[in-house]
Amino acid sequence: MNNDVLVSVDQVSRFYGPLRAVNSVSFEVRRGEVLGFLGPNGAGKTTTMQMITGNLAPSAGQIKIHGIDILDEPKRAKAEIGFLPEQPPLYRELTVDEYLTYCARLNRVPSAKLAAALDNAKQRCGLTQVSHRLIGNLSKGYQQRVGIAQAIIHSPAVVILDEPTVGLDPIQIREIRALIRELGGTHSVILSTHILPEVQATCDRVQIINKGSLVMSDTIAGLTHRMLGSGLLVALRKTVELSALQAVPGVLSVEALGENRYRLHFAEQQNPAEALVEKSVQQGWGLYELTPERMSLEEVFVNITRTEAPAETTTEAAA
Repeated sequence: MNNDVLVSVDQVSRFYGPLRAVNSVSFEVRRGEVLGFLGPNGAGKTTTMQMITGNLAPSAGQIKIHGIDILDEPKRAKAEIGFLPEQPPLYRELTVDEYLTYCARLNRVPSAKLAAALDNAKQRCGLTQVSHRLIGNLSKGYQQRVGIAQAIIHSPAVVILDEPTVGLDPIQIREIRALIRELGGTHSVILSTHILPEVQATCDRVQIINKGSLVMSDTIAGLTHRMLGSGLLVALRKTVELSALQAVPGVLSVEALGENRYRLHFAEQQNPAEALVEKSVQQGWGLYELTPERMSLEEVFVNITRTEAPAETTTEAAA
């Protein structure tokens, strides 16, 4: 991955009167990276996105886009951003070519480079075959592609996508996810979504905001490790006392599931699987199943966001 930092958010906060919607949030996004930005409703995710795109000024802290302070030089900074809101800003009565030409001119693409910019955006977004069709006659999937094309028409350093696959069918979702991964090769991409599998499918890194504060920032590999959890499902031929299982080194607690099946909980980095196998052989327990318990991404998300944050970090304005 390129070490070129294209988005820098440093100790950014946002107040609405006495209420703190975003609390000292800091993170970076590098070129070639797709960052998944998650949070429950009211967490401060939308407020943070509005500040990054320059639509809302932070109360404190600094935001730089491709090294440009968004408050000191807003026009230069915003020129480095391509944005697809949840509702794409499409003109249904225009053709794809007409609309993208309009967007390119809004983004001050020079006339000499206009044709090349259109061809590049249409090719990357798979729109070449529908150039002359009215946007209103396109499927939802193709309309989303047009929305992404307008976000990249001026070759921005940073592409921000808000819920880009909402309302699409499974085939369209796969196509848009592939496009997002392709964009991540040359841009910094921030993907805001409520669809948790989308994060695993498209992102390099994920961060979760809850009640105004970042509560997790990790790579997808790290997230996968979290999903492995800290439990083992065990099945034995013989009935065994819970105290005997709890005596196995590393086991914190044992839960009986019936029919000689048990759930063993253990501390991270103290997996008792090997010790359990040895003990089973010694005692003749007849161990025939030993399965790591895997949490779903949804369970990880719920567990992380369940933690209470200080009351002053909450506000309904932080949707």
